[in-house]
Amino acid sequence: MIGVFFFVLGSILGSFYLVIGSRLPIHQNVISDRSRCDSCHEVLRWYELIPLLSYIFLLGKCHHCHKKISPLHFVMELCTALLFLIGYLYYDLTISLGIYLVSVSVTLIIFVSDFKYMIILDSPLVIGSILLIILKYFEGGLTNTIIAIIYGICMFILMFLIKLLGDKIYKKESLGGGDIKLCFFIGLILGYPHIGFRMGLISLILSAFLAFPYALASVYLYKKNELPYGPFLIAAAVIVFIFLDKFSRLLSLFSLT
Repeated sequence: MIGVFFFVLGSILGSFYLVIGSRLPIHQNVISDRSRCDSCHEVLRWYELIPLLSYIFLLGKCHHCHKKISPLHFVMELCTALLFLIGYLYYDLTISLGIYLVSVSVTLIIFVSDFKYMIILDSPLVIGSILLIILKYFEGGLTNTIIAIIYGICMFILMFLIKLLGDKIYKKESLGGGDIKLCFFIGLILGYPHIGFRMGLISLILSAFLAFPYALASVYLYKKNELPYGPFLIAAAVIVFIFLDKFSRLLSLFSLT
């Protein structure tokens, strides 16, 4: 039953995260503005807003104009539901589950806003960072929380230096300010004593591997030289957090050799 609760909660929040990532970058109200059909702009009724089920029962079409609804709504709700369920099954009811859920939530919002508008919103980063600091305090006390904040600052500085180097090499802006601020959040996620900064470096390397296929496709298929890097940065950090023990063992093996 707890697993079902997290699945349902994830589907509801997935719909909300899509609204946040789609509306805030274009300065639309995410609370008072009613949900509307993208085609006919009719206000949707309550039974058209039930996560997952409405899309299935309406066969992916608007009840008013009968035009297709973007499958992104269903995909977002399903992915968030599954990620919340997997988090509960993996971490149970622990502080680590809270850190995971906050990280996943910010990741999903960034995926939407950065892919649609090439914008990383400040508000999810600020709220997510505050929640992570609170959770880190309950998980490891004040000292470990301060260490996590220091790692976040170090990651921020490192990414800023990478941006300066990239700007000098390419003679134009190589990274957006949102990517740099995002690295502070990543430092908080992975900011554990003795391994935090190294895990941050691993997540940066992993993000490059994650982004590489998309970058190739953008250049060769769509002739685009810019790509949203934030989703790959935060996705890599979440992957490293989930498999933190395995990455730590891998580092230990290298240090022994």
